[in-house]
Amino acid sequence: MRDYELLLLFAFLRKVDTQSPLINAPAASSFRLLTEAERLASLQATMAALPPGQDIWIYGYGSLIWRPEFSYIERRHALLYGYHRALCLWSRVNRGTPEKPGLVFGLDAGGSCRGVVFRIAPSEAPEIMDALWRREMPSGAYIPRWLNCRTDNGNISALTFTMNRNNDAYVRDLPQDHLLQIVRDAHGSYGPCIDYVLETADALMNHNIVDKRLSAIARRLRQA
Repeated sequence: MRDYELLLLFAFLRKVDTQSPLINAPAASSFRLLTEAERLASLQATMAALPPGQDIWIYGYGSLIWRPEFSYIERRHALLYGYHRALCLWSRVNRGTPEKPGLVFGLDAGGSCRGVVFRIAPSEAPEIMDALWRREMPSGAYIPRWLNCRTDNGNISALTFTMNRNNDAYVRDLPQDHLLQIVRDAHGSYGPCIDYVLETADALMNHNIVDKRLSAIARRLRQA
């Protein structure tokens, strides 16, 4: 093969490598849901870490803002330091499949994040937490933590689902064109991935929460 042919082949392979929407996705065979026992153990360990008598708050930074699916007795805007909102989690159930995953938001380490906290009634906590774990903890992609959040009415400790960087569902530093293609193409049990991202962007705007990175992504998604 001549030198110029080798150069053309190399350029073609580089183009394929950078444009493939699944180039960084984990193998479908690696996906595993938590067992019922594992899910229950995670829930029990998290609730055991809550000091007795303390109010139960839940921090929302993505779909929990616009679709909490539980009743609450108070809602506040909240600022969380040490984490930022990012499309850093491969979704292989809700907004994608193991063969063609989508992307959903996780709280990745670093920076800060503005979201919403919900206070729930203690009498409803067992039912709400069980449903929340089924929704947010189908796999080991999140690490539930009680983290300090700043609100206009003082600091509170809230249940926060942070990204588990050791899980194979974690992804970072995707080029934006690559990310947009994945979001446009993926579809899971909850519907299209693009709807999820745009619903979240709209919810932040409706709550007067500024996220410049997400706003830029939403603008480009709507241009297509």
